[in-house]
Amino acid sequence: MGDLGQIVPMMYNPRDENSIKAVMAKANVVINLIGREYETRNYSFEEVNHYMAEQLAMIAKEHGGIMRFIQVSCLGSSPSSPSRMLRAKAASEEAILRELPEATIMKPAVMIGTEDRILNQWAHFAKKYSFLPLIGDGSTKIQPVYVVDVASAIVAALKDDGTSMGKVYELGGPEVFTVHQLAEIMYKTIREWPHYVKVPFPIAKAIAMPREILLNKVPFPLPTPTIFNLDMISALTKDTVVSADALTFDDLGIVPHKLEGYPIEFLISYRKGKYSLHLFNILYPTKNRVIAFEP
Repeated sequence: MGDLGQIVPMMYNPRDENSIKAVMAKANVVINLIGREYETRNYSFEEVNHYMAEQLAMIAKEHGGIMRFIQVSCLGSSPSSPSRMLRAKAASEEAILRELPEATIMKPAVMIGTEDRILNQWAHFAKKYSFLPLIGDGSTKIQPVYVVDVASAIVAALKDDGTSMGKVYELGGPEVFTVHQLAEIMYKTIREWPHYVKVPFPIAKAIAMPREILLNKVPFPLPTPTIFNLDMISALTKDTVVSADALTFDDLGIVPHKLEGYPIEFLISYRKGKYSLHLFNILYPTKNRVIAFEP
């Protein structure tokens, strides 16, 4: 797998059990990050988010030497969710704990960070089309979390004395936002005037529906859905926040970052100008800067 401190990618086929066994052969820890928020011609929500996770748990159980199994699921996963992906995630959690009762389940909220699939997509759309579609009325509540904090939670669970084994953690950021409030933060960061077009849920679903209908009927891949993703639109019909009685970052000894500031610095790249000047001010604050004038 590589020397200490190295990351070595290993080829495997999720539909080939033997290739998974070969990858897992010399491992003692399994962290499952496989997941997808949209379907393709080749993989359904259920196959990616449920069956693959269940297969990994079964192989890990058969392996016999896997000391820790961590499943990264999604906040809001539930058998009754309006989202197929979240229903599949809930099914995977149940299947994993059935095979490996000592497994740890991490359920992060929508994650924020470089190359994320929410603020990046919003900023790109807003810059390209000069407006942002606001699905519903923008009042749905979400609890975005910094991706580095989620990684820290996984590491903390791996390093503990076993107290996290067999437990489920809901990982949300320290603040709850409505979708509209989060969009305002995005606009503020990229220094653009906010322009919205409110799209009621029925209309948003109608816009997204053609891709779902054509997905397995055309002989070529369809574009990846961004804002108008039917399943994500369905998920937005319900608030997605941490439950009052859930185990959280606090139980892992982690204080999650607030959203504004460093966690969304990557959005600065969408500004029209002064990007370099902003970085210069971060690296060389005024109080530490020395300017010399030469004749």
